[in-house]
Amino acid sequence: MKHCAGYVRYLVAIKELSETDDDVRCVNISKHLGVSRPSVSKMLRCLADSGYVYEDFCNSVVLTPEGEKAVEEIFSSFSEVYTFFHNFLKFPQQESHDQAVKFVTEFPHDTCERLKIIVKRTLKKIEA
Repeated sequence: MKHCAGYVRYLVAIKELSETDDDVRCVNISKHLGVSRPSVSKMLRCLADSGYVYEDFCNSVVLTPEGEKAVEEIFSSFSEVYTFFHNFLKFPQQESHDQAVKFVTEFPHDTCERLKIIVKRTLKKIEA
């Protein structure tokens, strides 16, 4: 995905919040990311203009099919990155999750894919 880290960060937040809440609202995103509500509104406008969230984001933030596809791409390496932090570096679960989110949102997709390959290869060797 060739978007700024901000886009990725917000898409991840929307995805995570939608897994625990029926309605994802601006205030939830604001608290989740530790940013102001005006910042959330501004970014949601950008995401809507790019086709990642539906226009009516004032009531509830919902990813479009294009947004779902982008999140899927972001999270394609998440499991392995989480495994790296939790199993290899021995971070606690929550810290592993937080670090994995930070990694997949701030590092280039190619870097995430390379780490994914290394983790899978290492796990295969351990299992063998």
